Amino acid sequence: MAPSRVLTVVQARMGSSRLPGKVGLPLAGQPLLVRMVERVQRARLAGAVVVATTTAPADDALAEMCAAHGLPCFRGDALDLLDRHYQAAREYGAEVVLKIPSDCPLIDPAVIDQVLGVYLDNPDSFDFVSNLHPATFPDGNDVEIMRFSALQTAWREARRPLEREHTTPFFWENPARFRLANVAWNSGNDYSMSHRWTIDYPEDYAFIAAVYDALYNQNPAFGLDDVLRLTEARPDIAQLNAHLAGVNWYRNHLDELKTVDSSQTKQLSSSPTAL
Repeated sequence: MAPSRVLTVVQARMGSSRLPGKVGLPLAGQPLLVRMVERVQRARLAGAVVVATTTAPADDALAEMCAAHGLPCFRGDALDLLDRHYQAAREYGAEVVLKIPSDCPLIDPAVIDQVLGVYLDNPDSFDFVSNLHPATFPDGNDVEIMRFSALQTAWREARRPLEREHTTPFFWENPARFRLANVAWNSGNDYSMSHRWTIDYPEDYAFIAAVYDALYNQNPAFGLDDVLRLTEARPDIAQLNAHLAGVNWYRNHLDELKTVDSSQTKQLSSSPTAL
């Protein structure tokens, strides 16, 4: 496995339109963001882990949260996440950039290592490696890895708003230009549209908080299989946000995306509840 300067970027902000302040919601006695970064740091290959937030005044509180918990914090553009990732990579001298959104507080460190290991075992073979194209893991185990030189190319050339806002579409929408790889869940199952472990709505928080309440004190390093066993044994927990399974940002851009279709997303079937 070739050595590389790996930077894991956890993108975060306080101003979520659907669940404001979600990264500060309590999980096992700490803010959600802190618990999530703890999980990411358990990945053996994750390298330096930095929270990348915005320069907006609303995110001063998030920067203060990071300082209080000893988490490195980089502040950049509020809307251009491609620029935020690129500037963070430059700041930290990264050769490899791993993108993880802050709405994945149940992410399994072993999944991070699995996907990153594919890149690091073949560092001259790939520009972009992820487990999302197509996705098979339960939603909320999102791992995307970029060679810095490829990230720089995207930063210079990407023009569409969705490419700037979501950082990585320029790669997987241009398969003829970049060397791409996808890592599938080794269970052989596809739970990407049926198991929702991400946080965007109040029901998601209820689900994630219930999982932490059930598992964290027994084993802070609980993993994907532990969550699956819990939700199989406790269908009441699984049902808390089951109606949101499959809802993701693709649904708003199906007319723009060339490599994603309606089978990979779902429209909201009902209005989420308020906290």
